[in-house]
Amino acid sequence: MGQRLDNVTAIYLEGIRDGNYVDAVNKYVGQRYTQHSTPVRDGKDGFIEFFEDFTTRNPIRDIEIVRGFEDGSFVFVQAHQSLNNGEFTYVTADIFDTDDDAKLIEHWDMIAEVEPTSVSGRTPIDGPTEVTDLDKTEVNKQLVSEFAAKVLVGADPSLASTFVHADLAQHDAHIADGLDALVNYAAVNGLAYKQIHKVIGSGNFVAVLAEAEIAGTATALIDLYRVENGLIAEHWVVSEVITDPSTWVNSGKF
Repeated sequence: MGQRLDNVTAIYLEGIRDGNYVDAVNKYVGQRYTQHSTPVRDGKDGFIEFFEDFTTRNPIRDIEIVRGFEDGSFVFVQAHQSLNNGEFTYVTADIFDTDDDAKLIEHWDMIAEVEPTSVSGRTPIDGPTEVTDLDKTEVNKQLVSEFAAKVLVGADPSLASTFVHADLAQHDAHIADGLDALVNYAAVNGLAYKQIHKVIGSGNFVAVLAEAEIAGTATALIDLYRVENGLIAEHWVVSEVITDPSTWVNSGKF
């Protein structure tokens, strides 16, 4: 799509998959690198330090960028990682900010192990990948922003059908397809969104960086929505429990 997405893809594939993390960080990262992945220190040195250990522990790394798009200076990617011939498999959702030269200057991410089973029969990465409807980017971002504000943070499920298709395709392993299943899951599991930190999108895809509680546990999420004909038609999510600040080596998830 553009140089910013190319640079993000390269730091994943050249830097992490291929193990050339020193060269990659020097080529693709700007004058600052503010890091929100809590085990990774800020700056180029923090990236190198983390991935020196990561590549040593995981000598075999198969990484695929499944989805990606740009929104101004921001980039979203969804990645699938298989480490050590499938010993570990992860899905990752990342948001990057970039400078005027398309170099990476800030990073937010969520990473989760791929669940072995799914209520809906879907995986956390399958489904459409092509960015379409570029002329509807702002309309779709507004739709998702209003859904997030009124239904998620506003906790008003009676409005959900205004924004979400009844036959929502669901990729959260714990939730069945359909709007009713999503609403029921939120009610039963005490899912309560507290704050929306970012909404970025391109065409039919919109990503939301959010802070929530699930059964009273502080949780960070990146939700990805696919919009079709004016309604949210598909949903992917990667979430992490927000650990105690004493475990962070930077300023935190947001």
